[in-house]
Amino acid sequence: MASLSFDLSDKCAMVTGGTSGIGLAIAGALLDAGAKVAVGSRKPEKVAAALEALGEGRPEGSVLSAQLDVGDRASVDSGFAQAAEQFGKLDILVNCAGVNLKKPTIDVEEDEHRFVMDVNYFGPFYASQVFAKQCIKQGAPDGDGGGYSIVNVCSVTSFLALSEVTTYAASKGALLALTRQLAVEWTRAHGIRVNAIAPGFVPADQNRQILKSGDRGRRILECTPMERFGTPEEIAGAVAFLCSPAARFINGECINVDGGFMIHGVSDATPNDQE
Repeated sequence: MASLSFDLSDKCAMVTGGTSGIGLAIAGALLDAGAKVAVGSRKPEKVAAALEALGEGRPEGSVLSAQLDVGDRASVDSGFAQAAEQFGKLDILVNCAGVNLKKPTIDVEEDEHRFVMDVNYFGPFYASQVFAKQCIKQGAPDGDGGGYSIVNVCSVTSFLALSEVTTYAASKGALLALTRQLAVEWTRAHGIRVNAIAPGFVPADQNRQILKSGDRGRRILECTPMERFGTPEEIAGAVAFLCSPAARFINGECINVDGGFMIHGVSDATPNDQE
């Protein structure tokens, strides 16, 4: 039997939040696997910088940037239409755009809560709808090529409770539930596999201060068997795999990419904690 491929040649992808951090690394990984990639962000300066960075040394036309605000349905419609028109089709959607909020839950304002939910949950919901309609328009996918694929970027907080990030955790828990629901409904109806990843702790603009504040970063590392934070590129590899033909029988799953944080229980104290 022939082995299944990790090659994404002839695939076209949209990566929301693809202009920085994990999203930028995901876009790069998909490009390295042979896909054409559109990256979306609501900030024009980030869009321009990402286009320059991702396009360097790559074939002309392989990277498209689009100003796209996932919290605005009209912006989502416009960005996806632009990508589909330029590439001629879309095969892959990675919902990576996200925001965080660290604040005592009792002090969270309604508009703050709604904003986080708009970006982290409703944004992927809207984007998935638009993507699915484009797939339906294109017709049945090539089954040997892994079919159409959506990958949602969830979080360890989709499973575990952490202090003072209730709104963020609620949005990522909802995104995991959405992943499973769509995997049941859309794979049968439209040939779209839907999976997710749950990144561990990767220092980035939105969480760097949280990881460095107080004792939290040290305690996270103590509960991570690999004893370090992750990198965007390490997260991106899991996404590229899930989008590839090699993962064509994986559906409705969430892969933890966290250095073992999720499986950690009680262990011996580290030497620094011993008297």
